[in-house]
Amino acid sequence: MNDDSERYLLTPGPLTTAAETRSAMLRDWGSRDDDFIALTRSIRERLTALAGASASHTCVPIQGSGTYAIEAAVGTLVPPGGKLLVLVNGAYGLRIQKICGIIGRDSAAYEVEENAVHDPQRIDEMLTSDPSITHVAAIHCETTSGILNPIAEIADAVARRGRRLLIDAMSSFGAIDLEVAEAPCEAIISSANKCLEGVPGLGFVIAETAALAECAGNAPSLSLDLHGQWAGFERSGEWRFTPPTHVIAAFDQALAQHVAEGGVAGRGARYRENCATLGAGMRALGFETFLPKRLQAPIIVTFLMPSDPAFEFRRFYDEMHRRGFVLYPGKLTRIDSFRIGCIGHIGKDVIERALEAVRETLAEMGVASGAPLLSSVNPAAEGAPPSR
Repeated sequence: MNDDSERYLLTPGPLTTAAETRSAMLRDWGSRDDDFIALTRSIRERLTALAGASASHTCVPIQGSGTYAIEAAVGTLVPPGGKLLVLVNGAYGLRIQKICGIIGRDSAAYEVEENAVHDPQRIDEMLTSDPSITHVAAIHCETTSGILNPIAEIADAVARRGRRLLIDAMSSFGAIDLEVAEAPCEAIISSANKCLEGVPGLGFVIAETAALAECAGNAPSLSLDLHGQWAGFERSGEWRFTPPTHVIAAFDQALAQHVAEGGVAGRGARYRENCATLGAGMRALGFETFLPKRLQAPIIVTFLMPSDPAFEFRRFYDEMHRRGFVLYPGKLTRIDSFRIGCIGHIGKDVIERALEAVRETLAEMGVASGAPLLSSVNPAAEGAPPSR
C-alpha cells in the first residue's frame, strides 16, 4: 500500500502539486508587511496579463474556494435590479442559479443536456426577447462532464446584444486559451487550485475596471463584496480581512512554474497528452466516454459505468486508492458514470501507471470488460448532441 505522499489526485482540484509549490508554504508572512503586499500585487498583475486584459481589467483575489469568487462576482457585478441569464449544462451552471436565488438576483436559465453545448443563435434570441437581461453567465469547461463550451461564440452573441458576460473559467484558466480579445467579457472567474496548480483556498475575479468602479453598494455581503475588496487593494495594497498567506505564497510559486512550462500553450499541451493517453488506454479496456472527442476538454474525462455485474464502483475506487490513485467519485444527473482528471502536476507517465492500476483492479475484481450497457451509451458520443 502506498502512503499518502505517493498518491496522485486524478481529480479536477484539489490536485497533485509540485514539491516547490508545497515548500513555498513553509515560510510565514505578515499580511500587512511590504513584502506580502508586493507579492499580492505581482500575482494580481500576472493573472490579468494571462487573460490578455491588462489594459481593461483588474484582478481581485478572494479568500476561499472558487465558488466564493463566483458568488462575489455575481453579487457585485449584477446589480440588484439586474437579471442574469445562466447557461446550464451541468452542476456548476445550476450552482450559479442557486446563488442568484439566495442573494436575491433575478435569473433565467438556458439549459441543455450535460453532453450538449449552447447554441449562440438561441442565446441571441433569448436576449432579444427579454430586454431585462443585463448579464449572461457561461461555464467555459463544465467539470460535471468535462465538456468544453464554445466560449468565443457565446461571447460574440452576448456582445452583439449589448449585454455583459461573466465567464466561469474555474477548470480552464491557465491551460485553455481564454483572452478578452477573443472572448469579450466583464469578468473571468477562476481559482488557484485548478490548471494553475496552486493549493486550495484562493479564488480570483479578473473584472473590467470601469464596470467594477460602478458597483459600490451592489454586494449583499460584506466579505464577498468584490468592489470593496478591489477598493482596498487600490487604496493600500492590503487585504481587507486576513488573507490565506501561505496559500498565496504557494500560488506565487505555481505561477512561476506555469511560466517556465510555456504558459497556457505548454500547460495545455501536457494536459492534452494526458487526456489522449487516458482515453485511449481506457477504451482499450472496454470503457466508453460520455462525451465525443470534439466536445471533450483535456481537464477531466467522464466514463460510463461498466455493465459487468462484477464491477462495483466503491471497490474499484478503494482499490485504485490503495494503488496510489485518487479518482473523482460522483456521477452525472441521469447516467451512472465516474470521472478521472487529467490535470495537476502529473504527466503521461503517471497516466500510464494509473491505467496499469485500472487493469490490475479489473482483474482482481473479475471484471472482463469496462464496456457499458449499449442502452447507456449516449447518442451524443456518436455525433450530434441530443435534442431536449
